[in-house]
Amino acid sequence: MPNIFEIATPLGVSVACAQGYWEYITTVKHPVMKEKEETVMDVLGDPDEVRQSRIDPDVYLYYRKLDRLFCAVAKHEGTKGFLITAYPADKVKEGDVIWTR
Repeated sequence: MPNIFEIATPLGVSVACAQGYWEYITTVKHPVMKEKEETVMDVLGDPDEVRQSRIDPDVYLYYRKLDRLFCAVAKHEGTKGFLITAYPADKVKEGDVIWTR
């Protein structure tokens, strides 16, 4: 299945999302993210802050404040990665700060 996007992050990881998986995110997990591919690319490519998950050290949470706070969650596998989910966030979750603007 083709990727709907693949974007380089400030951590040197290229994060991709397949078309079918994006449809799953926007219909099942977070319908509010429908038609927000550009927002997710902005969050991943130019975040305000990146935190490492406390549960899985290969999972990173990218945050960016646009019209509101957004979070894009990605699993890193070396220099490649894939989007797990993305959503509007109320606050930044706990976790080790890995990178800030």
